[in-house]
Amino acid sequence: MKGINFKIELTWQDIAKRIALMLGTVLFIVWFMPRDNKPSFKVEMDKVWRHNDLIAQFDFPVYKSDSVIQQERRQVLKDYEPYYIYDKEKGQQMEHLFITEIRQKQPGLSGSFINAVSSRIRVLYKQGIVDTKKPMKVAEDTVRAIRRIDDKEATSIDAGSVLTPVEAYERLRLDPGLMYYHEAISKMDINNYLVPNLTYDKSRSEESMEDLVASVPLAIGVVQRGQKIVSRGDLVDEHTFQIITSYLKEIELRHKSESTFNSTVVGELLFVTLLIGAFTIYLSIYRRDYFERIRSAMMIYALIVLATVDASLLVEHNLFHVFLLPFAIVPIFIRVFMDSRTAFMAHVVVVLICATMLQRPLEFISVEIAAGLAAIFSLRELSSRSQLFWTAIITSSVAMLANLAVFMIRSGNIERIEHTEYVFLVLSGIILFCCYPLLYLIEKFFGFTSDITLIELSDMNKDLLRRMSEVAPGTFQHSIQVGNLAAEIARKIGGNPQLVRTAALYHDIGKTQNPIYFTENQSGGISPHDQLSYIESAQMIISHVTEGLKLANQHNLPNQIRDFIATHHGLGKAKYFYIKYKNEHPDEDIDELLFTYPGPNPFTKEQAILMMADAVEAASRSLPDYTEQSIRTLVNKIVNSMVEEGYFRECPITFRDIAYAQTVMIEKLKTIYHTRISYPEEKKNGA
Repeated sequence: MKGINFKIELTWQDIAKRIALMLGTVLFIVWFMPRDNKPSFKVEMDKVWRHNDLIAQFDFPVYKSDSVIQQERRQVLKDYEPYYIYDKEKGQQMEHLFITEIRQKQPGLSGSFINAVSSRIRVLYKQGIVDTKKPMKVAEDTVRAIRRIDDKEATSIDAGSVLTPVEAYERLRLDPGLMYYHEAISKMDINNYLVPNLTYDKSRSEESMEDLVASVPLAIGVVQRGQKIVSRGDLVDEHTFQIITSYLKEIELRHKSESTFNSTVVGELLFVTLLIGAFTIYLSIYRRDYFERIRSAMMIYALIVLATVDASLLVEHNLFHVFLLPFAIVPIFIRVFMDSRTAFMAHVVVVLICATMLQRPLEFISVEIAAGLAAIFSLRELSSRSQLFWTAIITSSVAMLANLAVFMIRSGNIERIEHTEYVFLVLSGIILFCCYPLLYLIEKFFGFTSDITLIELSDMNKDLLRRMSEVAPGTFQHSIQVGNLAAEIARKIGGNPQLVRTAALYHDIGKTQNPIYFTENQSGGISPHDQLSYIESAQMIISHVTEGLKLANQHNLPNQIRDFIATHHGLGKAKYFYIKYKNEHPDEDIDELLFTYPGPNPFTKEQAILMMADAVEAASRSLPDYTEQSIRTLVNKIVNSMVEEGYFRECPITFRDIAYAQTVMIEKLKTIYHTRISYPEEKKNGA
């Protein structure tokens, strides 16, 4: 059994970059993950319990509802008696002061009048004059009694018997026994002698009220640890609803502690680090080239962060349903721009991280993994926009079937199915289909080129291709043949056929600037090179690479296409003119850079394929006869020469791939240049 090659040549700088990318992703995800770890399900009375069986993880009281508690508190507050401090000297002082001042101010008043008024004042002070009656109002009720503190003794008295100074004055003024003295009383400032002798004791009163409120029990029972609260499929009645609500309240109280918070954060950090770390190791072993193109790695990690953060926000704020999010978009985008295995691995990481935030992780994992697989399998090649439509339909259908299957396994009663989840899955499919603009943005921002873009670039009505067909028809036909040849090789050795076919159409666009200098566009045996030196001719031939790059920049061709233009000759030489010059100047030191293409050499498998196909197709046109032997000799000579000169040292193409490429080119050229059989002539009679 072949083992995994863990010997990865990495510099400390490479390791530091990958660790920084991994830790940045972990911290960003954990920052947005729910902190309280509370259950995210909603409890509704008289509805079927669709979650897993709920088992008490600890002992907790069954709390009364808020309405019941408020009602019981109002009931006990009817016995509330606010405390007032009694000043027994105050009445005597005010009565004596009244008699003294009235006799001084109005010496003509009769003694019987003064005695009548003073006796009424004495009675009022005996009843009690309070400084405020506000404490006697509790909620919607009025207290029936107050506590009068006389020294150290508290006596309960009727709250209706005490008066405010204003009420005491009115009672005195309207006393029937003093009706003959109303005019005299109204001329006196008698209210100056009616001051409170009962002062509200705020601290003692509030303490008494708190004791009464605290006497109302908040719970009506206790649920033991391990006791089943509700089973999946049961109807949530009022009693069960109260128990579940109490359980959630107790969980919230327990998770307010700092130690629990720290434990949750540490757990999230550990779990996310394990998953992201494992994914980073996978990329380092199997997809090292993604780290060489940092934008590729950044796109993968950005998609993971985006999906998990969206799920976190949805769960944290209890919005809609998590099935609303099109998680399949992560494997779809990675599959379109990269490969299926990486798409699946990234999807698994996203689903497992999001599952830790939910109360029903099994259902979520089952549904989303099935949907992700369906998305990957249905999108092997994105060649048209309609494929996104069918992918969205297939993905949503598989997700709904998976959800139905898990529900039937867990519940067994199809009549209690929750239709809301399927509505969200349908909406998720619609969102998935509408994400095409996001595909375009990712393509532009991260520098990728999708198959749809490649197909659009292959349109022969594009300005560059149409101009090539008009001014350089030979080059145009050559490019088409190279594209067909290269695409066939790519299919055989696992390259991207659409990429190499499109690149082949544009690899020689630089020849449109001076088409007559290239053999395939010449006619009549006339060549403008006859008027140039070998160095000038070589420079003219080499210039089609730099001119092609200029045209690519002017027409905003993708970077991947520009790379093909730059590498299709690599660091090779314009050999025809180089050898001619060398033969005529055998003793001269030749500046080889004058005959060398700017390069670089190919650094992807597809670029190597195009280089081989381009050279072989061009050379095949000069064969004197097209036999199997001559074609085989030509192909092997050209490709073996490229290998010997080291053109493929920097690209991930194997000798096995090169051998397959040679075989494909030989067979294709045999088909292209097959000779017709000669038909026999009919003999005439007598001939």
